[in-house]
Amino acid sequence: MENTSTTSDTRAPASAPAPGPSRPGAPRRRTAGDWVWLVVVAVVVLVVGAFVGVVGPLLAISCASCQDGVRGSLRFGGEMAVAWGTVPLVTLGTVIGIFVPRGGARVGAYGLGALVVLFTGMLILGQYAT
Repeated sequence: MENTSTTSDTRAPASAPAPGPSRPGAPRRRTAGDWVWLVVVAVVVLVVGAFVGVVGPLLAISCASCQDGVRGSLRFGGEMAVAWGTVPLVTLGTVIGIFVPRGGARVGAYGLGALVVLFTGMLILGQYAT
């Protein structure tokens, strides 16, 4: 028996594109707002990285009870290696990771956390200089 009814069909036509990515599991395209947000996160990471790399060693070797405000004849190597080697690598890796397709703000958050850990490590190394 044939259906000759005149009621409208509520289903979408077969030629309508499906919402979202064309492949299952593919990341969606970034909008202009997403790019602005990622640039803001990248700038924050760069500022925090510069702060950790410049101010971290200065705070690590400071001494409130010392005559000139800096610890005396002790050699400082650990926190300087962290400041000159690790901090720029973490900062650069984080900024690059922010802009890869599967990266984003999550990578920025991990990078900021790593910079905070490095800053804390520099302060600890400064207290126990060799």
